[in-house]
Amino acid sequence: MFPISCFLLTPVPWGRKSKPLSFMVLLSLPLPQFSSQSLVAIDDDNWLEHLVRVVLEKISYFSDDDKEKAFLYKFFGFTLRTSRKISLVKTMLSSILQTAHKELQEREGIAVALSIVSMKHLTTVLDQLEVYSAALTDKNSSSILQLMKEHQQREWGLVCNTVYLSYSKIILESKGAIFMHLDAILALVLQHYHNCIVEKDKNLKLYYLNALTTLTSILSSQRKAFQFKFPHKLDIVNLMVELIREEPLNFISSSIRQMAMNIVTDFRNLRPLLEIEERTELLRTCFKGVLCLPPRDILCKEASSSKEAQAKLVLFKETLESLLRLMETLIIEMPTRIQYCLELLDTWLNSQKDNERERAMWCTARILGFTAKMNNFKTEIEFTRLGRLVRLLAIRCHDPVDNICFLSSQAVYNLYCILLQQKQMGRKAQGLWEEEGKHEVYSANVFYNNTFEIAKAFAEYFTQMQLTTLVLTAMEGLTDSRAKLSLAAAQLISGVMQERGRDMIKIEEIVEGILELLNLQLEPSTKEEIFRAMCLLAGNNTHIVVPMLLNRPLPWDRTNLALWNVFGTRRETTINVLQLLIGILENLHSKEETKEMAFQPVAVACALCEMLSGSLCQEAIQELYPRLLLAVLSHLYWVIEQNAPQKMVVYSKDGGPGSKSKPFDPTSCALEAVKLVLLAAAYDGVVSYANQHCCWDLLSCPKFYYIGIMDLTSNSWLPVSHPSGIVKNCEPAILHRILNLVRNLLSSFDVRRKILARTFYAQLLWHRSVAQTLGQDFLGNLIRWIKEPNLIMQEVGLRGISNLALHPGQSRSLKSLVPFLRDFLKSEVRVTVEAVKSLRNIICHGQGEDTKVVFSSISKQLWPLINDERDQVRIAATAALGHMLYRVDKFKPGSTLRKEIYTFLVPLLLSFQDNNAEVVKACGGALTKWTKVIGWSSLTQMFQHTTLSDHMQVLEETCKYLVSTCKKQFLGELLRQSFDFLKSPWPFLRAAAITFIGLTAKKINMNNIHEDDVQLLKNALESLRNDPVESIQSLVNTTLTNIDKYVKAGLVPTSKMSRLSINLFKVSGMKASEKKKRLFKTVRRERDDEDSQKNKVWNWLQTLNSLRSWRSGRVKITPLIVGDLQTTSTGSQAPNSKSPSEETEPVQKKVAPESLTVNI
Repeated sequence: MFPISCFLLTPVPWGRKSKPLSFMVLLSLPLPQFSSQSLVAIDDDNWLEHLVRVVLEKISYFSDDDKEKAFLYKFFGFTLRTSRKISLVKTMLSSILQTAHKELQEREGIAVALSIVSMKHLTTVLDQLEVYSAALTDKNSSSILQLMKEHQQREWGLVCNTVYLSYSKIILESKGAIFMHLDAILALVLQHYHNCIVEKDKNLKLYYLNALTTLTSILSSQRKAFQFKFPHKLDIVNLMVELIREEPLNFISSSIRQMAMNIVTDFRNLRPLLEIEERTELLRTCFKGVLCLPPRDILCKEASSSKEAQAKLVLFKETLESLLRLMETLIIEMPTRIQYCLELLDTWLNSQKDNERERAMWCTARILGFTAKMNNFKTEIEFTRLGRLVRLLAIRCHDPVDNICFLSSQAVYNLYCILLQQKQMGRKAQGLWEEEGKHEVYSANVFYNNTFEIAKAFAEYFTQMQLTTLVLTAMEGLTDSRAKLSLAAAQLISGVMQERGRDMIKIEEIVEGILELLNLQLEPSTKEEIFRAMCLLAGNNTHIVVPMLLNRPLPWDRTNLALWNVFGTRRETTINVLQLLIGILENLHSKEETKEMAFQPVAVACALCEMLSGSLCQEAIQELYPRLLLAVLSHLYWVIEQNAPQKMVVYSKDGGPGSKSKPFDPTSCALEAVKLVLLAAAYDGVVSYANQHCCWDLLSCPKFYYIGIMDLTSNSWLPVSHPSGIVKNCEPAILHRILNLVRNLLSSFDVRRKILARTFYAQLLWHRSVAQTLGQDFLGNLIRWIKEPNLIMQEVGLRGISNLALHPGQSRSLKSLVPFLRDFLKSEVRVTVEAVKSLRNIICHGQGEDTKVVFSSISKQLWPLINDERDQVRIAATAALGHMLYRVDKFKPGSTLRKEIYTFLVPLLLSFQDNNAEVVKACGGALTKWTKVIGWSSLTQMFQHTTLSDHMQVLEETCKYLVSTCKKQFLGELLRQSFDFLKSPWPFLRAAAITFIGLTAKKINMNNIHEDDVQLLKNALESLRNDPVESIQSLVNTTLTNIDKYVKAGLVPTSKMSRLSINLFKVSGMKASEKKKRLFKTVRRERDDEDSQKNKVWNWLQTLNSLRSWRSGRVKITPLIVGDLQTTSTGSQAPNSKSPSEETEPVQKKVAPESLTVNI
């Protein structure tokens, strides 16, 4: 083959426009193959030296044709590479480095030539490059300083570019040997800048970075380099960080930031890797240098022309892209550190400047998206601060800038995809089924402006610490002046509480922090959402939250009250909180008493008052209703025994707009809690009844507390026990739940709880379903209680027996208790009243003839109670008698029982004179039933409608009826019975007895009464002349005067028939009869003498009757007046008139006039 040197050594010069054909042919030849086959064969260094010099001359000659010049550079390199003379190589390398390098083609040609030579003489080439680069740093030998100052920087940049371009070409041609020297090269790179001999301004930095980018871009593509360590890499990165930091933040005028970040990016895989601190500093500097730049509109505004403005925008966009590539590089380098990379963006994500937040969110979304698309999760990417990150992104989904909201939703979705893929990889590693389609449930659109969905999506991925961190950091955003962001923070807290509130830690810190924030001026919507979050937190962590709130000093402020109020709006929270509060009341009240009032039970009552005042969870209240009711009632008993001062305000209830709040002391607060429990459980009727019947007053007094419980549960005043309280309003299922609760407390060591339980137990027996509960020894329990010495237990036991008697099937067992119950008729007031009611119900609900037997057995013990000095006993006994008589009348009482019934008339009539309206009412009812049993129907209507204002008139009419209807000796029995009441310690009974005697004497013909009986009547009254009550003395004197008057008025005959009868007696020679009637029973002998005398008189009257018939048509009959009682008798009326003895019996049987006994 013809050698190329023949052409190069030809002395004929070429013109600029014409080139020899042979040279054109050489350009078309494969130069490496050609050189290897021709130049290697030339073993003459002198010839090669001459050839190389010629080539250099030709390189200088060819200035226009890039292709020809590039060929010459390559030819120079291949030619010099074949030389075995090192001195020649050095000389020629130094020579080519001194050639022109203003144009990029020239610099690239030099670099190519050196790279070719380095294939055989690598060390020599590197040494020559180092010598050549000394011009950059050595002021003494550098030719750069010999130039004019305005050209020095450019020349410095061209030299630097030539050197770094040469290094890059050598790296490309090297088979790995260069990497042994690369760290030294990097050291030289640092020296070139640090020891720069010219001014380091923006232009020089650009020259330097542009040249260095050439080197690093090639270096980053060499995988063999990853096997070596280059310690000076870290120094170069630090230098880049410094260059970025030096850039101004108020404008962008160069690509220094961009190139510096690109250089660091090129170093991504070179060892050693950056340490955490170095990475942190790098990112922080880059973020600050890019994100803090002015907004785009300001960047454009500062430009002198639209073209410059557009150029700045392009530059900024490229710089932002460089930052993104840098972040991606660092993620690839260390995937596990992604969260730290994102955390460094917090400053700008929370910036008050919209442009900074938007850029930071753009970076966040892109980085998370890049990570999600890596699709390589064999190395677990840990988000140890996931809570903080989610909080930040979730709040930004509500940013005032719409684009930030959009970017935030994208970032949230990308983060969710990362976590979901990690989860699926973990399940796959464990051999579990993959959750297909789970990632399709959510999207960026779902997360847009939807904090609740974000909390729901990420809840399962949080650790306990991450959950807590999320909440604590979100709390910081509650005070944000931007309402939308503060609401987003509150919603995030609420959403997390709803999904994972049970797994929260540091509850105390969270609660305290929220309470402090609630006292600040938060937005109404934010405050409402925080209350909801607290409700969820309390529902899941009741044992921590509730005691903290209870321990706050009383009375609570509005914030604390609002918290308790919101606890009643969610069923799960309501149940959990109520269970804890109930437990506190039950446990604390069962402990030993202390001298000072315990604080926590009072706080519980306050909490219940607020919690139940506006409850929306009626179902939850009803679920705990029996136990809750018993707990608050027991607490009420405990409070009233503490005798707390009424001025001690522990709770204040808002009275609404325009009205003052209502203060509550411990007792009134406990009462309010009882009311609200009933109202919250939808038992308004119980509260209404209690309001009307003073139950709250009874419950507020320790002495009458158990009475209040009785009235609150069921009022059994009437025999049919019309329930007006809990027993009436509650469903049977609730009553049985109450029964099961109180049954365990019947023998409690706590007296309060025992009284409460037994009272409920006894009252529950009113309901048939309770009384018929199988396996319960109700009667046995009640008997044991009434045998106890405690009067309250006796009363409660008797109330239970009274209720138990209402139900069929109990009469036989209860009948045997009657003798035992009779003993309680002489007990304390309330015990006696309950005993009367028990006997009443046994009789009223008894079966068959046993009813009459039981009534007969108690009648003698019952009638004294009608005039008992105690109003309650008197009313109860009288009312009970009426109902008993009604029941007895249904079984047709016989004569013996009727005789016993007669004994109740006088006690009832005398009690009828009481000024107590209740007594008068009860007497009216009893007398009505009494007249129906006896058969005095004409008095029934009068007694049935008696009032306190007309009871004296009723008594007078009754006495008139007795005188005109009954036999004298029956009247005498009634009068004698009234004598006992003249000795009563009660003035009104003594006065009533006197009045009864006086009215009876007024209506009867005292002239026909035996003198002994009149005297007996007067003697009974004479005993009260010296009564301590002056009104009674006056009444007695008046009555005695009237009796004397009645007797004397009958001594003057007013009838011709009377005078005629006297004359007939005289004519017959017989002693005239005095016709005196006996009111009171005498001995039998006296009665026989009187009967004999009456028979004699009867015979003489036959003659009188004949004479009377003869004169009847001729003589006008005049009225017969006896005393003050005027009776008109005519012949036509006589046959129709009834004798006084004819209505003595209700069956209207005729009896002999002289009969002195009543057949009952």
